[in-house]
Amino acid sequence: MTSAPAAPPARAYRRLGVEERRAQLLGAALTLFAHRAPDDVSIDEVAAAAGVSRPLVYRYFPGGRQQLYEAALGSAAEQLTLCFAEPADGPPTERVSRVLDRYLGFVDQHDAGFSALLRGGSVAETSRTTTIVDGVRRSAAEQILLHLGRGNGPGQEPAGPRLRMMVRTWIAAVEAASLIWLDEEKQPPASDLRGWLVDHLIGLIAVTAATDEETASVVADLLGQETADGPVGRLAALVVPAGEAATHLLARGLTASGNGPAD
Repeated sequence: MTSAPAAPPARAYRRLGVEERRAQLLGAALTLFAHRAPDDVSIDEVAAAAGVSRPLVYRYFPGGRQQLYEAALGSAAEQLTLCFAEPADGPPTERVSRVLDRYLGFVDQHDAGFSALLRGGSVAETSRTTTIVDGVRRSAAEQILLHLGRGNGPGQEPAGPRLRMMVRTWIAAVEAASLIWLDEEKQPPASDLRGWLVDHLIGLIAVTAATDEETASVVADLLGQETADGPVGRLAALVVPAGEAATHLLARGLTASGNGPAD
């Protein structure tokens, strides 16, 4: 008589400290929320992923899925905020490139959860979750301003309203581009998207500098830190020839404004 195959050994339950157990549950929840909308994740699934019982999850998160989601979101927000922290070494646009590499890596790893979070519409969305997300956006903007020489860094001055608006506009564009990138099945490649977003920032700074003295001063400082083979140098090599082809428009603009000679 053939004996039945042995059942796989049950996962041994290991007693953990309070903080270690809480971190374990948050890790399991983050893994699930990373690839599925919060509405689609149940407490039973979190318990199974963590290898614990359903009552144990409620012991640590008596508010159920909502409390667990908010805690997991707060943990993810800390990770995302850290993506924007970069030492002030090297040309500023190369620092931003490294920031975007980490940011897009986070988006790639948390695709469905990232999309559900930023698009809203989830029953798990509350004023608290909105506050967490807004906090990440503001922290990201502050980090970018530091690389532009404005903020709370040593010897830095606070950014004025036009410069702050420009940076926050760019952060919103990065967020929107990330969502579109996910919709487009992560095409173009992340490295191409990163390069385009850096070019976008350079373009926004240049346009804002044309009508804002503070931003013009920032540009003057930044150009002294950039290199010919860096993002600014490469973009200038592409844009300057196109600008030369538009000199006739510049001459007409000066004449119309009274700042240049008449024909």
